[in-house]
Amino acid sequence: MGLLVRSTDPVPGYQTYDQQQGGSSRPDQGEATARRVALAVCTVVDIAAGFLLLWVLLHLLDANQSNVFVEFVHGTADWLAWWSQDIFTMDTEGLRTILNYGLPAAIYLLIGHGIAARLNRA
Repeated sequence: MGLLVRSTDPVPGYQTYDQQQGGSSRPDQGEATARRVALAVCTVVDIAAGFLLLWVLLHLLDANQSNVFVEFVHGTADWLAWWSQDIFTMDTEGLRTILNYGLPAAIYLLIGHGIAARLNRA
């Protein structure tokens, strides 16, 4: 009978965006892998920074130190910030905790997201 046109076919006489750019609609396998790795890196550093900042918050709010959850967060934060323990030795306990756990959180975020951005550019 008549000419059947699929909804995915481009309008005659017009090029699709992919045809204009000279590429295919799917990214290269290497590009997709790099994006997945970048996402994994971002996820890991965000979780690490989250534990560090959660410990700072729990400490500042004077959470019960014998609570299982607080102990878990504190142990995880100590493990993540082993290298920065007692860099700052302030007299104020709260400020010391903010600096000693906030510094690794900031460094992890900067380095991790920098690596992820570099992977996404490749």
